[in-house]
Amino acid sequence: MDNITHSIIGFGVGEVVHRSLPDEADAPSQQVRHRLLLVACALASNFPDLDLFLTKLLPNPLGYLLHHRGHTHTALLALPQALLLAALLWLCWPSARALLKASRTARLGLALSVGLGFALHLLMDFTNSYGIHPWYPFDGRWFYGDMVFIVEPLFWVAIGVPMALIMRWRWLRMLGLACMFAALVVFAAKGYLAWTSFAALLLIASACGMAQVRAGARGRAGLLLALAVSAGFIAVQGVASRAGREQITAALLKDDPSVRVMDVAMTAFPSQPLCWAYASVEANEKQGYYRLRRGVASLAPQWLAPLACPAGLVGVQTTQALSPAVQQFGTVLASLPALRILKDKNCQVDAWLRFARLPALMLPTSDLADYRFATTPRGNFTTLHFGEAAPCPEGVPGWSYPREDLLSLHPPGKL
Repeated sequence: MDNITHSIIGFGVGEVVHRSLPDEADAPSQQVRHRLLLVACALASNFPDLDLFLTKLLPNPLGYLLHHRGHTHTALLALPQALLLAALLWLCWPSARALLKASRTARLGLALSVGLGFALHLLMDFTNSYGIHPWYPFDGRWFYGDMVFIVEPLFWVAIGVPMALIMRWRWLRMLGLACMFAALVVFAAKGYLAWTSFAALLLIASACGMAQVRAGARGRAGLLLALAVSAGFIAVQGVASRAGREQITAALLKDDPSVRVMDVAMTAFPSQPLCWAYASVEANEKQGYYRLRRGVASLAPQWLAPLACPAGLVGVQTTQALSPAVQQFGTVLASLPALRILKDKNCQVDAWLRFARLPALMLPTSDLADYRFATTPRGNFTTLHFGEAAPCPEGVPGWSYPREDLLSLHPPGKL
């Protein structure tokens, strides 16, 4: 997820933790604890992304691909990171240090805020199609949620509105609400957010805000409602993603029954469970090729055609209808033997394949690129040029190959 979303979730959860604990002995201590728990949870919700400083350890693009969402995004290293963050807060915040020495409740609140912040960071990063490998070194596999758009405004408004209403100063409350409303308007005006989704988000924001106002100065009903709505939204997106994947897989097999569909990476549209962008990979072992496709799908084409999904993200594309619900925008056909030979002979390629979920091999240009990111605004940041000799990278993490099923030689009868 983006760091704005991580921060909003962290502030919201920190506020809930604070309001769920008994009060401190006096008002100044209560204020210090309030600030401490909010800051601690928000920092913990962003702390794993400090792995961006590790991206220089390998040449581009390998440094970013293999170190971002790398070691700091594992359960094993969450504990030492949490202890480091708590130590920094202790050392750099004298009033918080005095409170923590005197109050067991404050120590419990800090532990909960930091622990939940780290857990939520990993959980939220799991929900999109980029993936994480949380169980390394015990299990080096990547796990992909394929459920939520990487910049999801529902979390902003559901949690952000109650948080804005809690703010002490009226001008700050109004500024926070105005910023969130303006963000939704910009998203909708640019075609990133459907106007029906815009209206639904306003209703959610109003419900969470009203619940928080009715809860009173010390209440938490609006925040709890916001967290429940957020969890429910993720669950709905998970069900919709699974249904969309099945729908797309059926369309791919109907178009070419000779292949085996290896994977379909699903990317959600903001606050729109019916619309999904996809990128897929299929293989035909007997004929020695694999195919990548990308496009868009609608779970209910009778209500919302695929090309009617938010225009700013669909864009102007040359399309091929695979079914009434599934449109194809592009395709790449590549050689299975060539990909396997490159993996065995080129150590740069071998390292790159520890990230690539959908490896698009383009022999004429000597390039490899992950097809999930074929249309990002800044170009495909995963592209590796393997045509020139380069030294083998050192310190490559031991992540499993996402496409081990494509890289391994299967007996002909298996496909």
